[in-house]
Amino acid sequence: MKDKVNSCTPASNAVYGLGLIGAAIYYISTATCFWMGVLGFLKAIVWPLFLVLEALKALGA
Repeated sequence: MKDKVNSCTPASNAVYGLGLIGAAIYYISTATCFWMGVLGFLKAIVWPLFLVLEALKALGA
């Protein structure tokens, strides 16, 4: 049986972590109330999804 390949490297974790922090700062700083800040933090957790969706829209897929 072949060994499983782990595609999650420390470098990718660091990039995601920095992106999470940056997105959280952006969304929370633009929030107009407490609950918009909470929503902003939740958006920051899933920021790669937004990035991929916008890239696919731009490519016309």
